[in-house]
Amino acid sequence: MSRTRRWAIVSAVVICLIIVVAALRLRPRSPALPAATATIAAPTATIAPSPVEDAFFAARQAMVEEQIARRGVNDAAVLEVMRRVPRHRFVPTQYLSSAYGDHPLPIGLGQTISQPYIVALMTEALHVGPGARVLEIGTGSGYQAAVLAELGVEVYTVEIISELAERAAARLAELGYADVKVRTADGYFGWPDHAPYDAIIVTAAPDHLPQPLVGQLKEGGRLVIPIGPTGSYQTLWLFEKRGGDLVATNLGDVRFVPLTGQH
Repeated sequence: MSRTRRWAIVSAVVICLIIVVAALRLRPRSPALPAATATIAAPTATIAPSPVEDAFFAARQAMVEEQIARRGVNDAAVLEVMRRVPRHRFVPTQYLSSAYGDHPLPIGLGQTISQPYIVALMTEALHVGPGARVLEIGTGSGYQAAVLAELGVEVYTVEIISELAERAAARLAELGYADVKVRTADGYFGWPDHAPYDAIIVTAAPDHLPQPLVGQLKEGGRLVIPIGPTGSYQTLWLFEKRGGDLVATNLGDVRFVPLTGQH
C-alpha cells in the first residue's frame, strides 16, 4: 500500500473519532438529581387523601350532623366515633355511593347493615365507655362492632352465618380492630364464656326477649334489643338490670331482619 493511501485511511479514522467525540459532548445530559432525593424523606409530610376518600369524609360528617345529631343523639363520644368509622368499608362495592345514606343497605345472604341513625341510637343507649365488656348479637358486616371498638370497648360479637362472620373478622382486622372477638354461633344463647357483660346489643329481632342474654348481663348492665314479629315493625327496647330485675324503656319503632337460630 502506498504511503499516500495509508495516510488517507488514517486521516479518515481520525476524522471519524473526532466526529464521535464531538457528538457525545453535544448530546443533552439529564440534569443531576439534587442530593436530597437520594435519601428517604423523614416521615413528617402527610399523604393527601384521594378525591374519593375526601368525598367519603365529607359524606360521613354530613351523615352525623344531618341524620344523627339532629334527631337527638347527643353523646359526644358516640358522635365522634360515628364521624371516624369508615362506613363505606363495610358495604358491598355496588352500594358505595349510598354508604352514608339515611337507610339500611343489603350486605348479602339476606342481611343488612343498619341505618346510621339506628346504629348511633343503640350505641348511645348502651352508655358504655373504655374498658366496658360488650356482647353483640348479629355481627353482620362488622360495622356496629367497629363503632363499639372505637369507643374503647372490649367487644365480643356472635354471628350465626359463618360466611358473614369470616368476612367481618377479616374486615375488622384489616381496619385495625383486631381485638374484636368474632364467633360463629347461634346468638340466641349469647357467649357465656366471657359473661357477665356490661352491655349487650342485639342487631336482629327475636319475637321475645332471650333469657340466656338476660342471664349474661351484669347487674347494672344494659341490654338494647328490637323485639317483634318477622316482616313487620318491631319495638326497640332498653332493658336495665337493677336488683336482678329488668327495667324497660321503649326507644321507638324499628325494622330489623329476624334473629335466626334454634330458639
